[in-house]
Amino acid sequence: MITKSNYPVLEFDDDKDAVVNPFKWNLEKFSTDKLIITFFPEVMKDLLENNEIELERHFGGENPVDIYRFKNQPDVMITLGYVGCPACAGNLEVFAACGATKVMFCGGGGVLDKNIKVGTLLVVEGAIRDEGFTYKYIEPSRYIYTDKEIVNKISGYLEEHKIPCMKGITWTTDTMFRETKALVEQRKAEGAKIVEMEQAGCIAIAQYRSFDYGAIIYGGDDVSQEEWDTRSWDKRKGIRYNLVMLCKELVKEF
Repeated sequence: MITKSNYPVLEFDDDKDAVVNPFKWNLEKFSTDKLIITFFPEVMKDLLENNEIELERHFGGENPVDIYRFKNQPDVMITLGYVGCPACAGNLEVFAACGATKVMFCGGGGVLDKNIKVGTLLVVEGAIRDEGFTYKYIEPSRYIYTDKEIVNKISGYLEEHKIPCMKGITWTTDTMFRETKALVEQRKAEGAKIVEMEQAGCIAIAQYRSFDYGAIIYGGDDVSQEEWDTRSWDKRKGIRYNLVMLCKELVKEF
């Protein structure tokens, strides 16, 4: 039944089926249920060039997607994520239909506090839903939260291995060019540590399709000041490679 609203984005239908539903496509199952989604193309390139991963599945179409598996750990797959909830979380629903039930996300995001240094790891506890995708999966709310048990497993592993991190929520937005000073200050006041474009959507799909999902985002560029500071966040090759390798171990902890 549809809950009516003056605003279409807030009209929620609790019907679990849909006209286009990947769970009705009888998709071939993956060889494993463990998947890493990363936003680090140079890491993927290195893994391929060093013959560390091999193709698990190719999804064709206008926006093709390749899923790989690690040769030394064939029970873990990896794919390069697409930007934004509809692309990244939409693909994640297809991956879930193919049998992915343990998913670890790693990427970077803009810090809302200049004191968060480049490379600081944030274990994602949830997200502010400042986008449209999640409102067709989960009833309207200001926040959406990652499963606490998964958050505790991730943070416990990091603590055990003496890897510094912080826990907190992100601000998920659709509009990278509308991160105004006032909105940055408001989201920061609401508890967000980092701004990004996928977490609310991925968390929503995990809840809707009932699988395990965790995420680590490292502090990248700085959007907390009057002028944007890239801080060369996308050139931190060592941080990015190490984070992928960390997620390769973490996804087995779920």
